[in-house]
Amino acid sequence: MLKRLTWTLAVPALLWPLPAALADQPVQVQELVLRAKPAVILVTARVDAEVTLSCGGGPVTVKPSPFLETGTGWFVDGRGYLITNAHVVDPVHRIPPWVIHELKRSAVDEACVDPVLMRQGLSRGQRPEAEDQVRRRVDMASIRVKPLPRLTVLLSNGTVLSAEIKKFSPPLLLDVAGKPVADAGRDLALLRVKDGVYPALGLAHEEAKIGDPLHILGFPGVVLSHELLNKSAALEASVTGGSVSGFKMDALGQDVIQTDAPAAPGNSGGPAVGHSGDVVGVLTFVSLSPSGGSIVQGFNFLIPTRDIKKFLEGTEATKLGESRFNPVWAAGIRDLLDERYRSAAARFAEADALLPNLVDVKRARAEAEFKVKNPPPRPFPWAWIAIGLALMSGGGYGALWCRRWQRNRFRIKAGEVVRLLEEGTNPLLLDVRKSSAQKTSPLKIPGAVSITPEALESGETGILVEPERIVVAYCS
Repeated sequence: MLKRLTWTLAVPALLWPLPAALADQPVQVQELVLRAKPAVILVTARVDAEVTLSCGGGPVTVKPSPFLETGTGWFVDGRGYLITNAHVVDPVHRIPPWVIHELKRSAVDEACVDPVLMRQGLSRGQRPEAEDQVRRRVDMASIRVKPLPRLTVLLSNGTVLSAEIKKFSPPLLLDVAGKPVADAGRDLALLRVKDGVYPALGLAHEEAKIGDPLHILGFPGVVLSHELLNKSAALEASVTGGSVSGFKMDALGQDVIQTDAPAAPGNSGGPAVGHSGDVVGVLTFVSLSPSGGSIVQGFNFLIPTRDIKKFLEGTEATKLGESRFNPVWAAGIRDLLDERYRSAAARFAEADALLPNLVDVKRARAEAEFKVKNPPPRPFPWAWIAIGLALMSGGGYGALWCRRWQRNRFRIKAGEVVRLLEEGTNPLLLDVRKSSAQKTSPLKIPGAVSITPEALESGETGILVEPERIVVAYCS
């Protein structure tokens, strides 16, 4: 028991001075996901347009349905800098020809096809051949398009912020011959939103290794457009889990990390966090079936962290992973998981004051405050009771031993007295028994001076003894 107690008390003493060492240790999945989610946001590239065209009766101007591209981004610097894929923001940055073509097609359908179908009492899709006939009569080359691009991000508290592209490395695209186009790059974009305090994710210091667990966070389109979910699905990132399953190179010879963590369109630009809670890569592309074009899960690819760091060199995003929100939020999560609910509630209130109404903060704060008002039952502390009893027993036995030692510390055995006499030490022998005992007891002590206990206690013995002489008293 003493050995076990010694180790129990010694281990915290050894660990307390080493917070920096503990920071690199693996974090349990629930904690690392909760820490990362508030920093992950929905990115929307929207291109509205004013389109002027002629359906045969003169020019008309319409505003067709906007072109929309959604993806995932995440704060890499808590002052307002985000990372996402270049192909997510490309529609509003370079406005590629295929975006203009989509806007033209949409304008033709709204301005030319729909009126013809309405006059015939039809809806789109009922007479495909009639629709195609109307479309063929429109001169696509003469259509004038005035694009109105807008790039926004949606925080998990519902706040929509306009974003500016600060740096852009084009996506990897292939030409008709299957070769990378001339300006193909790393498929990364750095965005900037207005100054503020935002959650931020740090970049991993170590390279990913085969078999390392990871989790991808993002906003897959299948969730955003799910008919059985409400619009709140756009506020909270989805999480999928897997591991590092390989290391490959893309068509440009750039390194990519292969993972079996599931992903879908909309996850693009999303962070993959490792066992320490830091970003080990950014999702860049998935694998499609050669036959039908559907996604083949288990073969998705990430841009490694070292390339993200290289991309950010020379930019204003210099405080990577730093935010005033981070330590408060992380401390609250730790307190919640360690069942320190009152402290957790206070931390979450502080985080909510820095950036109000984030979904995960509101949920965690509500849980902590509920547990403060309704504390969960705790098991009976048998271990502490056992320790207390052991300490009490040890203290009691210790007191008895101390008292016994104090009373017997000058006791001498008969054999030691004989030894003193034989050595010629000549101790003074006192017979301090009561008079009645001295008279009735058969035990006689040769050479002993008789003295009553009362006389010894009062100090009136009348015996003179040299200070260095040994005195041996016998009593019953």
